[in-house]
Amino acid sequence: MSRDALGGIVVVLWQTQDRVNVAGTIRAMKNFGLSRLRLVQPAEWDPYRIEGIAHDTHDVTARTELFGSLPAALADCAYVVGMTARERRSKRAVGRPRLLAPELLERAAAAVAGEAGPVALLFGREDHGLSNEALDLCHRSVTIPANPEHSSLNLAQAVLLTAYELWMAATGGAPPFKPPRRAAPPASVEQLELLFADAERALWTVDFFKSRQTEATMRTVRNLIHRAEPDAREATFLRAMCIEVVRFFERTQGAEETPPSPGG
Repeated sequence: MSRDALGGIVVVLWQTQDRVNVAGTIRAMKNFGLSRLRLVQPAEWDPYRIEGIAHDTHDVTARTELFGSLPAALADCAYVVGMTARERRSKRAVGRPRLLAPELLERAAAAVAGEAGPVALLFGREDHGLSNEALDLCHRSVTIPANPEHSSLNLAQAVLLTAYELWMAATGGAPPFKPPRRAAPPASVEQLELLFADAERALWTVDFFKSRQTEATMRTVRNLIHRAEPDAREATFLRAMCIEVVRFFERTQGAEETPPSPGG
């Protein structure tokens, strides 16, 4: 599914009471590729103050539409999903954001192609959520799984989680991490043996072994390094650290006695 399908989705907030939640909603939308917001009878709408909370979101606030009634805000929509935390006794088509996301994107793609109206994600007011009358306008209700002892989410958080699931479905999952700026091959046996030799020399220099058995200690060091699987550049870096320990002591203290050779 293409990210373009996200353009066929509108977020509808009904009777919001706090501009901070509106700002959080806009920020979440911007984070996850949604750009169409409709506000129905908001208690406050001040784009300047909203953008002061949700930075770099002017494109979303400038496009935001205001409506005087919920039916008017949903009139052109072909599919409406009501987001609710409460379980209703009445029989309704229910779903979860993650499972429903692919279907919503398919419907939204039809809207982008001009074959249908947009898909609406309807969120209710902060204190009461969506009324039964508002849910009557919805084709399906969706709940976000949460702790049953405290299942009511903050409005902006609910938008964020829903937008995230849509984004993941639209982009095919999490993108790969950026590769390192400089790739290096795995460290060779020769490079690792040089590292172990310099590590042992450094440990002798700082008098680490004392009563410890050198062979057993170095075997532990070997096991640690082998588990880490350093590449050639990392092994060289670790070796340089060990060499610098020895050089530092030579410069600042002067070695009266040369540390024993590794294995000696």
